[in-house]
Amino acid sequence: METAFSGASNLAAGVDKAFIIILSISFILTFAIVVLIIYTLIRFSRKREKNPRQFTGNTKLEIVWTIIPLIIVLVMFYYGWKGFSPMRDVPADAMQIKAIGRMWAWSFDYGDGKFSKDLVIPYNRNIKLNLFSEDVNHGLFIPAFRVKEDVIAGYDNYLWFRPILKGEFDIYCTEYCGLAHSGMVAKAIVVDSLDYVKWFADLKATGNIPDHPGLTLLRANACITCHSLDGSKVIGPSFKGLYGSKRVVITDQGEKTVDAFDDYIKKSILEPNAEVVKGYNKGLMQSYKDVIKGEDLDKIVDYFRKASEQK
Repeated sequence: METAFSGASNLAAGVDKAFIIILSISFILTFAIVVLIIYTLIRFSRKREKNPRQFTGNTKLEIVWTIIPLIIVLVMFYYGWKGFSPMRDVPADAMQIKAIGRMWAWSFDYGDGKFSKDLVIPYNRNIKLNLFSEDVNHGLFIPAFRVKEDVIAGYDNYLWFRPILKGEFDIYCTEYCGLAHSGMVAKAIVVDSLDYVKWFADLKATGNIPDHPGLTLLRANACITCHSLDGSKVIGPSFKGLYGSKRVVITDQGEKTVDAFDDYIKKSILEPNAEVVKGYNKGLMQSYKDVIKGEDLDKIVDYFRKASEQK
């Protein structure tokens, strides 16, 4: 893994320049203020000034301490704007990837049902991430690329960059989004173009069938807040590979193994605490018997069935 102290994207230089300038100005001002305070304490101490003098307004001084801070603020604004404005100007040839935030994991949608829990991207290629939240507010932050944007349900947002270093770089969530916020991490993996083409060709569809009514129901009822679609472990067991799998569950009578077919899936929705998958806590999920009924249950089961057929 390569480090990125100098920045791993084309946007990093502008951000770093603004940061260094603002930090330098802050340091100089802090030093000057401390020196002035020390000088004032010594020069106008009670030992030196038995009869302290009174001062009235000084127009020249007031003009100076108004103009100089204004110039300083405008300089900081200029370099801040120079670093920020390119971040909203996306090149027309940018590769578009959908970044999905949910409690508490990231996933990246490459289209055609192909999803990845890490962001794998080709080196030196313009990348646009279209940001989408399935539940609460999140913030996608890639420190090495110096990019960060809010990910808010119902709000169209994006970020873009061009990776200029190969390697693995951390992705974080910067909005407190609940209990496991600190564990909402992923990797941005930058590889050669040929390696990316091979990786993408080998990436299998994860069963996320676009526009299937069963998936729509799962999203509408916030099911994928607690159950991931890509195998990530969150509050509840993942939906990936659910249909037809064998699951070890805990019941009031003890532990047993069940087959995850139609009846099991429906029972898990209507009586979620009757058979809890081993390793997960009982009582976290409430019954949906008054929310999801009849045909809707069949649509959800059909979605899982078709997802299993995609493997």
